[in-house]
Amino acid sequence: MERDDAPFGLLLGLAYQQVVTELHEHLAAEGHTGLRPAFGYAFKLIAKEPLTIKELATRLEITHQGAAKLVDEMVAAGYVDRVPDPADGRVKRLVRTERCIALMESGHRFQEAYEKQLTDELGEETTAAVRLALSRIIDRSDKPDGLARSLRSMP
Repeated sequence: MERDDAPFGLLLGLAYQQVVTELHEHLAAEGHTGLRPAFGYAFKLIAKEPLTIKELATRLEITHQGAAKLVDEMVAAGYVDRVPDPADGRVKRLVRTERCIALMESGHRFQEAYEKQLTDELGEETTAAVRLALSRIIDRSDKPDGLARSLRSMP
């Protein structure tokens, strides 16, 4: 089967895996290792506002236990801290560390360069069409608190 004949969803999945692979290679070269794809989603959500584990689980659409394990891994890697909520010290909020902020800045630079390279290869019109198609797919989400809606509302 030629790539052009492959099912659309398979192409999307393979393209995503390739972008993540290249992103992780870029980040590893800058000393950021041991990352999981789910970290990036969590970092984006936490950057928007400090969240509790329960809030993070809801937005990532995973179980509380899954979110707690993810948070433990992010804390152990030095990317996230748990801090007391100013309104209720019993509640812990998740915040990014300086290491996380540096990683996200590096990731942002990679994403910009990746899209520029794609634009250089395909042209502005085609790249804009790909971006529009992906955005329309994301817009189909009907989960008001889901990851897709949370990330779409980010600047």
